[in-house]
Amino acid sequence: MSAGLEVADIVRRHGDAYRRAHEGHLGCTERRVMSAIAACRTAALGGHVEACDDCGATRIAYNSCRNRHCPKCQGLARAQWLAARQTELLPVPYFHVVFTLPPEAAAIAFQNKAVVYAILMRTAAETLSTIAGDPRHLGAEIGITAVLHTWGQTLQHHPHVHCVVSGGGPSLDGACWIACRKGFFLPVRVLSRLFRRLFLAELYRAFDAGSLVFCGDLAGQAQPAAFARWLDALRRLDWVIYAKPPFGGPKQVLAYLGRYTHRVAIANSRLLAFDEGTVRFAWKDYRHGGKTKVMALEAFEFIRRFLLHTLPDGFHRIRHYGFLANGARAERLARCRRLLNLSTEPGEAKVADEYDGCDRKLTWRDFAICPECGGAMQRIAIVPRSPPPPFRCDTS
Repeated sequence: MSAGLEVADIVRRHGDAYRRAHEGHLGCTERRVMSAIAACRTAALGGHVEACDDCGATRIAYNSCRNRHCPKCQGLARAQWLAARQTELLPVPYFHVVFTLPPEAAAIAFQNKAVVYAILMRTAAETLSTIAGDPRHLGAEIGITAVLHTWGQTLQHHPHVHCVVSGGGPSLDGACWIACRKGFFLPVRVLSRLFRRLFLAELYRAFDAGSLVFCGDLAGQAQPAAFARWLDALRRLDWVIYAKPPFGGPKQVLAYLGRYTHRVAIANSRLLAFDEGTVRFAWKDYRHGGKTKVMALEAFEFIRRFLLHTLPDGFHRIRHYGFLANGARAERLARCRRLLNLSTEPGEAKVADEYDGCDRKLTWRDFAICPECGGAMQRIAIVPRSPPPPFRCDTS
């Protein structure tokens, strides 16, 4: 593995040429992401000088870009988010359910990210809540944390939602806690059929309201008759929902969330080599037992695939539903604790010293450590930003 190789290295070396080659076809969001990643933790963003209280060693610490697509800028956000989740986890089983769009629907999702990704997340949660609320299955209000991912291991467009779901919840009248059967949550086939129906119904409403656009190979589907035929074809497909075995407990849930919630399309740790314009990275082939393989992509193709997964400005890729919905979360969680005979006061949230499940601590601490002696580094001076280059956002 090439020590220290980063997505930023590829963007810095080939980003300008990629922008010129795709002039007129590169959106503002993609341009901002490229600029942020290239500038992250460099003199372009400024920073500060730190000195060790003990040995006097000094170093320059440059500022992070804090872009949510940057592989280097998720540690603090993840740690703070996980600290909040610690106070919300209950001592009950949790399940992991994945909702995946078929490739035919994924194509329209890519051209309508804000609309279709929101439909995907909303209907996945509605499917779980509806089936769980049915007395024939569970008859309870569950808590759901949904996380949108849009990539596969080879960086192709593959939109799907990871849902972490409580294995039980308050009864519909709020009188008692109803737990699911041991090791079993909800029937996957029933979930799949309802998810397909809800998603296609909402997609049709979006089409009818004129909220969808169709470009390139999909332009013909802008006609109502063609869109209706396309929906009929999707109704005949089996939609994939995968329900994994339950987690062992809240600590496993927290470790899982640490890996998935603030993940970007590819981590720097997966990059193996970058030479002669070719990027090589590791990927897992889940069709062959998760075997690790190596993929080689030309730099432009690597950047193109990476940019497939930029999200619209303001889009929330982590959402909460059921008794975890934002509106009255504290009151609903207090009710859950009462029904489980627990203290109604959540425990104290802790940001530091949590593991992400991969034997690596989170990449954030509340103070810097001196690499020479282990002492505390203190800020002693400010490093100003370098003058930024002119930024063009027009795509005409």
